[in-house]
Amino acid sequence: MFDNIAGKLSAVFERLGKKGRITEADIEETMRDIRLALLEADVNFKVAREFTAEIRTKALGLDLLKGISPGQQIIKLVNDEIVNLLGSGNHELLTTSSTPNIIMLIGLQGSGKTTTAAKLASFLKSKKENPFLIAADLRRAAAIDQLQLLGSQVDVPVYSEKSETFNTLQVCKNGITLAKKLGHPWVILDTGGRLQTDAELMAELQSIKTELKPSDTLLVVDAMTGQDAINTASAFNEQIGLTGLILSKLDGDARGGAALTANHITGVPIKFVGTGEKTHELEVFHPERMASRILGMGDVVSLVEKAQEQINSQEAAELERKIRKAQFDLNDFLTQLEQVQKMGSISSILDMLPGAGRMKSQLPSADVSDQRLRRTKAMLSSMTMWERQHPDRINGSRRRRIANGSGMTPADLNQLLNQFRQMQKMMKQFASSSKRGLSGFGIKGF
Repeated sequence: MFDNIAGKLSAVFERLGKKGRITEADIEETMRDIRLALLEADVNFKVAREFTAEIRTKALGLDLLKGISPGQQIIKLVNDEIVNLLGSGNHELLTTSSTPNIIMLIGLQGSGKTTTAAKLASFLKSKKENPFLIAADLRRAAAIDQLQLLGSQVDVPVYSEKSETFNTLQVCKNGITLAKKLGHPWVILDTGGRLQTDAELMAELQSIKTELKPSDTLLVVDAMTGQDAINTASAFNEQIGLTGLILSKLDGDARGGAALTANHITGVPIKFVGTGEKTHELEVFHPERMASRILGMGDVVSLVEKAQEQINSQEAAELERKIRKAQFDLNDFLTQLEQVQKMGSISSILDMLPGAGRMKSQLPSADVSDQRLRRTKAMLSSMTMWERQHPDRINGSRRRRIANGSGMTPADLNQLLNQFRQMQKMMKQFASSSKRGLSGFGIKGF
């Protein structure tokens, strides 16, 4: 996510950090580099020019603070301006005085709208809400089946009708009536994907919005389409009236042009971003946190929140006890892998760590890292409970069976077991030192 622009901006700031004082020429060079980085990120030329002009004005009039380098102060100016560009506004879901609150999802075909509907339902469920999905895409083949499958994955009911009349409004009304009867406080309408030039289908959306008065009308746009996504958002906002945007497929967007300029150009706040293919990979949009990621400074707050959502506190406490007693086995290792996978891809986790750009350049690609996790999990899953408890007693025949069952080689398994033995040694050292104090690590006086 934002790898290209984050890398270029990090290089600019690194040069600034080496300067004890900054001249007007340095500022001009920096603004030129930032403008070029924005343009390569598919940011509108006018927006890029206005952005750097504003920072230049503030930088030239900067009253340098004691103890803070000029470079750091300019970085702060850039950060603040990016936050302004990303937009303030209301990034929360809107509610009405009466229930259910209706969220109307609209978007082009292929934008990821139906998947986003399930992600949004999963998000609401994680907040202890009780959402209800309505399959209102009656034109796309298998759209209803897709939503029903996704709904079952997130354990959220889906209302649908097999209709040849394509009366989308009536299907929505019937679904809302049932949701109200069953006591669901949130309803998500998955409307049919369309082109903004399709007058008939746009009129259908307008009638749904007029009749049902949704609390939110959210447009799902593919972040990877860059400025095309902005043009789409502008067209839909003019014809339908939007309350928010959801940027899908942001994890695949190395440039970031759509995220940077969507709110600035359309005036519509970004409310959510899709950060992966899994149903839980939907994040609330926070301009300050997103600015930090764009600048390559990570997003530790979101990482902690994600960890808290996915990691069971009782399991964590039990794991700590086992580590302290040097009882950590492959069953515990498997549990940890599963929890890491719940948090998202390796790439998405790295994006939240400060200095991720440098780290990622020194590591295997995200795809490779995620593949390794899957391969390791496959080998662990091919073991019996007893084998995971006693990895040192896995003999040659067991190794061949485990390797064959996981689609790996005995050499792959040997590497995993060797790595685990090294991990156990470290944990035994930790357990020993916790009993004797830090002197166990060779630090006297503790």
